[in-house]
Amino acid sequence: MKQVPLLINGEFSASQTNEYIEVTNPASNDVIAKAPCATATEVDMAVASAKAAFQTWKEVPVPERARLMMRYQALLKEHHDEIAEILSEETGKTFADAKGDVWRGIEVVEQAANVCSMMMGETAENVARGIDTYSYIQPLGVCLGITPFNFPAMIPLWMFPMAIACGNTFVLKPSEQDPLTPTRLAELFMQAGAPKGVLNVVHGGKDQVNQLLTHEDTRAVSFVGSVPVGQHIYKTATDHMKRAQCFAGAKNHSVIMPDANKAQVLNNLVGASVGAAGQRCMAISVAVFVGDTKDWVEELASMIKEVKPGLWNDEKAGYGPLISPQAKAKVLSLIQQGKDQGATCLVDGSDFTLEGYENGNWVGPTVFSDVTEEMTIYQQEIFGPVLCCMCVDTLEEAIALVNRNPFGNGTSIFTASGAAARKYQHEIEVGQVGINVPIPVPLPFFSFTGWKNSFYGDLHAYGKQAVRFYTETKTVTARWFEDDIPSGPNMTINLR
Repeated sequence: MKQVPLLINGEFSASQTNEYIEVTNPASNDVIAKAPCATATEVDMAVASAKAAFQTWKEVPVPERARLMMRYQALLKEHHDEIAEILSEETGKTFADAKGDVWRGIEVVEQAANVCSMMMGETAENVARGIDTYSYIQPLGVCLGITPFNFPAMIPLWMFPMAIACGNTFVLKPSEQDPLTPTRLAELFMQAGAPKGVLNVVHGGKDQVNQLLTHEDTRAVSFVGSVPVGQHIYKTATDHMKRAQCFAGAKNHSVIMPDANKAQVLNNLVGASVGAAGQRCMAISVAVFVGDTKDWVEELASMIKEVKPGLWNDEKAGYGPLISPQAKAKVLSLIQQGKDQGATCLVDGSDFTLEGYENGNWVGPTVFSDVTEEMTIYQQEIFGPVLCCMCVDTLEEAIALVNRNPFGNGTSIFTASGAAARKYQHEIEVGQVGINVPIPVPLPFFSFTGWKNSFYGDLHAYGKQAVRFYTETKTVTARWFEDDIPSGPNMTINLR
């Protein structure tokens, strides 16, 4: 049985723990590896390694740090398909979807290679007579990343490349459900020439996370996951005087206007709702049909019904299994609650199984109509291949519906009207808005900007906000005296 190694001080090694978590193939639930729950000593060693490495890494010139990222992105591209295969086996994602996961992470590494311009400070000459003020951007120290199961390549690559490019060192705690992909990312990072201790990887569960969060030598934490865990991590980190950015739950709406292109809308909604088995924090889980588009629901349901789950290497598969039996049980429970609470189940994937893989975590595509705000399937994030359809009469009603929802990760509107699109993007209380784009995840030179209960913190992931999150600003006010020495002391705070 393959044991997932730890990475501490530049060395990959087996843990000394007696506690392990089984890593399974979600298509069959066969065990493919075991991930260690790192001992308290090993966690301390990882942090100590990162702390020691920080003393030299922070002095490495910014262009040299950028060149490390250039070498790293070249290796990631070279091993792109290999990483995607590892990812597919441990998540169940289709190969095409897995490759997309890896590529979106590579894009962030490319942005990290552009760190030089983002690390520039500011300056102003003669703020007072003979006095100049200028600022520097400097790294924090040891930073943490706690990543989810659903994007085991992209999300780690959101975090440690940007943090390290800014001059920090990093301890990564990947999801215990699919640690093989992040481990391969770490191997390639070391191969790119990263110094010992700059990146460390430990595995485990909540005990390891809490130890990292409360450790006196860690300065900041980035997290992606569920709402209750995000709230806990944010509170624990900030209670211990650390910076935190915690990306949590979502309930993303897509609003369909009567003037939208019907074929484009339906094709986009199919992939955005059940793609990746709905296990995306930016998945469209609610379609809001406005006015005459109410008649489109039945046609959409018939299209989604044709999507077939399958194995990662089946080119005809629309998506793969859910990550675990627990995730499947939760989704099936919510589907049943939708039926019990009066929603109309137009497509029911509850009984889907794949021949030869009956033990896998399969759920077929599911579509509900006649969904109301009081129903559990609307209020909770399902995180499965389930689409809820709602109907309203006007754009104003649609905006009010979306704004009442406590989540604000992403939303989209399909329309041919510039006026309707502008009204929507201006009035909607959601951080990421798509106009005729179903899943508006921004490219890395912008930032990922969820709002409301979808995010806890002040500064978001990647882009310019990530640089601000992973750095401190030092401001210097300087005067160089000439021959005219001012007479008497200055007893005020005014510069003269």
